[in-house]
Amino acid sequence: MYNYTDFDRAFLAERNAQFRAQVERRIDGSLTEDEFRPLRLMNGLYLQLHAYMLRIAIPYGTLNPDQMRRFADVAAKWDKGYGHFTTRQNIQLNWPKLRDVPDILDSLGEVGIHAIQTSGNTIRNVTADHFAGAAADEIEDPRPVAELLRQWSTDHPEFQFLPRKFKIAVSGSAHDRAVVRAHDIGLIARKNAKGEVGYEVLVGGGLGRTPMIGQTIRDFVSKAELLPYLEAVVSVYNVMGRRDNKYKARIKITVFENGLDTFRDAVEARFAETRALFSPAVLDALAEIEADFAPPAFRNAGTEAFDAAYAKDPVFRAWADTNLAEHRAPGYAIVTVSLKAHGQTPGDATSEQMNLLADLAEKYAHSELRISHEQNVVLPHVHKSDLPALHAALKTEDLATANVGLVSDIIACPGMDYCALATARSIPVAQELATHFKAQGLEEEIGRLQIKISGCINACGHHHVGHIGILGLDRAGVENYQITLGGDATESATIGERAGPGFAYDQVVPAIDRLLRAYLEQRESADETFLQAFRRLGPAPFKAALYPDEAARDAA
Repeated sequence: MYNYTDFDRAFLAERNAQFRAQVERRIDGSLTEDEFRPLRLMNGLYLQLHAYMLRIAIPYGTLNPDQMRRFADVAAKWDKGYGHFTTRQNIQLNWPKLRDVPDILDSLGEVGIHAIQTSGNTIRNVTADHFAGAAADEIEDPRPVAELLRQWSTDHPEFQFLPRKFKIAVSGSAHDRAVVRAHDIGLIARKNAKGEVGYEVLVGGGLGRTPMIGQTIRDFVSKAELLPYLEAVVSVYNVMGRRDNKYKARIKITVFENGLDTFRDAVEARFAETRALFSPAVLDALAEIEADFAPPAFRNAGTEAFDAAYAKDPVFRAWADTNLAEHRAPGYAIVTVSLKAHGQTPGDATSEQMNLLADLAEKYAHSELRISHEQNVVLPHVHKSDLPALHAALKTEDLATANVGLVSDIIACPGMDYCALATARSIPVAQELATHFKAQGLEEEIGRLQIKISGCINACGHHHVGHIGILGLDRAGVENYQITLGGDATESATIGERAGPGFAYDQVVPAIDRLLRAYLEQRESADETFLQAFRRLGPAPFKAALYPDEAARDAA
């Protein structure tokens, strides 16, 4: 992974010192809250329902053990002993005291972690495939490009006050595990006719109030020209983007209102200018970054211990079947550690759990960890012979839940329990759904399923692209939950269809139960997933299950 230089460390120290002075002025009253607000947001500090919240960047989701331990230490010393991992591959501390935030940032800076540009109308944390550098289907590791983008975008003088926040995701595989099509800019590694690796560029994706799937603006941009091309895209958006209405300020609206062809023409014209502004030395800088991401020295060993445990231990076998993915190196596996133990808050990890994960990464995973947008932790390089011991260790801190990709592996935003923008609760809905289907013994039978829950229209829980999406809204002071069906976050990205009227809080679990029992009755085989069944059958049978009274009236 990227190693911070003396320049990086000095930059962070200076930035943190500036913010420390700003915090002191806020505490002594020299700054009003209105004056302080833009300053704190530039440093990832929000004011939530009950307390401040500090959002900390985890660039492209990659961590080393020391950084994870520092999260654990900070959470234990200055918060309530846990952190919340988000769909943007960030970690949030929900209860820091304002006077402690500069100390937190200084502590994080010692291990190369910061909160810069985790808020504001600027380019946010660049995200990437959480299996990057390990996936068997990967064209190339996209993290060096993501790191290049991080360096380019951090404190970029032209892009600190964009019309609206701006998000970039990068994938090194044709199979999309980074939801690139739901980002302002999505990048997908491709090879041209000469076998050279470059990137397909998509623009205009995004969820929220007006969900849209990104469109390809260029099929292939070489790595040598990627920065000037993205500079052109963001420059054009900075000029053309609306500033009269924040709900229409995202690049997706700019592309929609002007048309992709018009927007592309403006980008190409600007690209003719930006291409000349970037030195060929960009490739040298990328080569230096790539050296930091050289794969670890994989070992050649047998897998007898794994094979024996898989054959004899049904608990281990269930975990291996759900939580392991194919690795590019023979004898290795990618391990997803679920932060979705049944009844727990999705994405939360205690200090004890974070310390254990750091230790296990150091011992078994070549000292690498990843945070997925699905709010889980990934150990990307684990030899199969170590998996039984790893699994046993995970059980000691309730981290061995065998549910990755199943009904209880729910993405959920913090909702009204924390967020000042939320209009309904998300966390309790996720907890009740998870425990319900576990108690019913249906989790394994239902199979692969993505439920995503948002507590407001901003869609931080990605409900639009869930196979089943749940959106909590306020209806005359009462929580009301809309259900969407058939969403997809992968390379066949689709915005889910709204099923019909919303449900009261206590009706959500029964409604999803009816929905999934209807799926089990109507699927062609045990191998047909909910999404496949929905695409085959259409929405009618699922709507009938959600609204049985209405279906009965129609049939009468």
